Amino acid sequence: MGSSNSTLSKIPNVDDLMQETGFTPAHIVRLYDRFQALDKDKKGHLSPQDFGSIKELALNPIGDRIIGAFFTSGQETVDFHSFVRILAHFRPIDKNRPRDPNVPEPINSRTSKLRFAFQLYDQDKDGKISRAELLQVLRAMLEMQVTEEQLESIADRTIQEADLDGDSAISFDEFRKSLEKVNIDHKMSIRFLR
Repeated sequence: MGSSNSTLSKIPNVDDLMQETGFTPAHIVRLYDRFQALDKDKKGHLSPQDFGSIKELALNPIGDRIIGAFFTSGQETVDFHSFVRILAHFRPIDKNRPRDPNVPEPINSRTSKLRFAFQLYDQDKDGKISRAELLQVLRAMLEMQVTEEQLESIADRTIQEADLDGDSAISFDEFRKSLEKVNIDHKMSIRFLR
């Protein structure tokens, strides 16, 4: 436990970070070690290239979009606190945690997880998933498994089913409604953090 405490003492505002993200001290230490391993040049921040050494992201067809989610527009690096906040989206939901209406929704809430997933599709950040954006993701995920005609059919059908206001795009609310029956916590949780 001594080494864990010394690691925690190196992290500024660690108590606030744990409160905000819901991570335990053991999780924070594990994430700090992972951050340090990715930060090979010991700069104190990560660039998109640093994420390239994560095998799972390198193999993921939308890995570049996932990496991009760590960086806000115009931002070229991410510090440890931002790294932890992004990963908190993947922390399983604590079903026993009482909901306090005076406290902001947790980072790992169903709505926050859906917003994170939505931004992976909404590349132009206009608040809607267009047919072209959906096709980009489908192409990346399905690659050569289906024909271009089949991809277009899937995109058209998806938009037709989810688009409730008839604007030929999927808003966040439509995205959320279309995934009401999906166990998003199961789909967007990283097991090694349990």
